[in-house]
Amino acid sequence: MKRYSQETRMLFAVDCIIFGFDGQELKLLLIQRGFEPCKGQWSLVGGFVQPEESAEGAAGRILKNLTGLDGIYMEQLHTFSAPARDSVERTVSVAYTALIDIKQYKQPLNNDYHAVWFPINHHPQLIFDHNEMVGLAKKQLRYKAALHPLLLELLPGKFTIPQLQQLYESVYNTTFDKGNFSRKILSTKLLVKLQDKDKLNSRKGAFYYRIDRKKYNANFNTVLNLVPAGS
Repeated sequence: MKRYSQETRMLFAVDCIIFGFDGQELKLLLIQRGFEPCKGQWSLVGGFVQPEESAEGAAGRILKNLTGLDGIYMEQLHTFSAPARDSVERTVSVAYTALIDIKQYKQPLNNDYHAVWFPINHHPQLIFDHNEMVGLAKKQLRYKAALHPLLLELLPGKFTIPQLQQLYESVYNTTFDKGNFSRKILSTKLLVKLQDKDKLNSRKGAFYYRIDRKKYNANFNTVLNLVPAGS
């Protein structure tokens, strides 16, 4: 094999930022690093790309091997290449991100690396520049969720407006005015009001809604401004 003889070699890695909704709040999937440096400390799911792999292929392999999650669609987020980002040697990492409904994945998490779902806004300190990676992924998620109805995909077949608001508040780490949030969401015309109510969480009860799939599919890429102004 020919090589560029005058060029310096460096390691190539991937890191997976997996956000998951458990029915109540958004969470972040973390593992405990299995080797030095920082062995036992909390980390994103990551590893090194092998010579025969693409970055995308390595991300899928590593996520499955370290957590047990398989078949998850991930999007490339950013390349992190600061010279001193890894304390051992020069390593460039491509970060990938995904947003999933945790309850759709029945297989238990792999316990070899203590994979754990942490609340998105209350997780432990992470190794290297992984906090920066998570921060950028959260910023991108909030931007997308403000303009497009992607968070609706995480909800069950029928849900209440308070449940939807709880999800948005988890993503944005803030509290929305109930009336303002309800008006903004209902103004999109993406939801269909049902006749039955959820009476477990309040005496009055809250009506259930479902997604209008035809309108949802037609408007997914339309800028909707879903987050109430001033939030």
